[in-house]
Amino acid sequence: MDTNNYKQMLHDLIPGGAHTYSRGDDQFPVNAPPILERGEGAYVFDPAGKKYLDYGMGLRSVNLGYGNREVADACYKEILKGNNLTRPSLTELEAAQLLVDLIPSVDMVKFAKHGSTVTSAAIKLARAYTNRKYIAVPAEHPFFSFDDWFIGATIMKRGVPEEISNLTLKFQFNNIESLQCVFDQHPGEIAAVMMEAATTVGPKDNFLHDVKNLCHKNGTVFIIDEMITGFRWHLQGAQKYFDIEPDLCTFGKAMANGFAVAALGGKRDIMELGGINKEGQERVFLTSTTHGAEMSALGAFLKTIEIIRRDNVIEHFWNYGKKLVDGLNDLATTLGIQDFFLVEGYPCSPNYITRDSTGKASLAFRTLFSQEMIGNGVLIPYIAVSFAHSEKELQTTLKAAEHSLRIYKKALREGIETYLHSPVIKPVFRKFN
Repeated sequence: MDTNNYKQMLHDLIPGGAHTYSRGDDQFPVNAPPILERGEGAYVFDPAGKKYLDYGMGLRSVNLGYGNREVADACYKEILKGNNLTRPSLTELEAAQLLVDLIPSVDMVKFAKHGSTVTSAAIKLARAYTNRKYIAVPAEHPFFSFDDWFIGATIMKRGVPEEISNLTLKFQFNNIESLQCVFDQHPGEIAAVMMEAATTVGPKDNFLHDVKNLCHKNGTVFIIDEMITGFRWHLQGAQKYFDIEPDLCTFGKAMANGFAVAALGGKRDIMELGGINKEGQERVFLTSTTHGAEMSALGAFLKTIEIIRRDNVIEHFWNYGKKLVDGLNDLATTLGIQDFFLVEGYPCSPNYITRDSTGKASLAFRTLFSQEMIGNGVLIPYIAVSFAHSEKELQTTLKAAEHSLRIYKKALREGIETYLHSPVIKPVFRKFN
């Protein structure tokens, strides 16, 4: 089938053409494959069999590599046990025990199928625990949930009542004074502060600990979202890497090598609000999901953690990431465009920055770089390193980048219009199509 037919069929059948907005056509140049058939290791293949080295890795969820046989076999073993039983399963109990043993801040855990479920559950718990309604999040952190409490505070708030939108407040990451202002403006009303421990930018000047202290001083629940940082920065999460214990925390993505598992964990006195054992306690309907403890996915989680431990996977992320960051930045420096293209952030999860000839951040030049990398067989909408990325993949990437950055340099000098053969990729969060 022609690729344009696939694209049309996707949009005819699925709003947005995909089930995640970051997989949409508007996030890729036109030469990106509109649809993929399978993945293997660090590679993906379109229906015609064309192969691409991939750095999207299932929106960062695939940390070992596509089609890992050990994980697939562990999943299949659980399927043959029945996969989804009438009462809690032994697999469910084993998975809960593993996460509680692994993460120091976690006394109890609730599993679900995707991140939005558990972040929203954390917000519900915080509101129940404090009997307050306001939530504070960093303005720089792009996504916590598709639910109204978060989306209503973005530019894409259509369909969300204003009353809900007004309950989520913004402050600046690494600026404790801005958070203090939020507390000052809403004294005794902030139920929770939710934040990532780090993105491309990490905490500075004891920021995470200052946030926690400010929360506890004001009777507010401190929540760290580890959807991206979990099982990448450290086996025990970015909270271990930065030596900070939240009241509640959320995990997903890389915890099961692409299988649908997310988790809410935290302190017993908060988590128990969702329990049924305390006679006379007013109930909190926390999460209640038919497939939240699906045995196949939890089997994948158990095996993924076993492999991460056995094979020093986290160390590989840091080592490979550093070589990739250094290699890309060295290429840019050699070409004299280091002020316009650079890779920054933590080596376990780096990010490339694209700027135009005036030095301003540019989605057009990001589109150009992505376009040229795809033309050389590398799909790199962002950088998600996996255990399947080895020296061979590193050299393939750097070879493709050398060509792409030469084109980038010409576009800086001669104008991007000559070299960009695609509409410019767009921000996911925008008011209009």
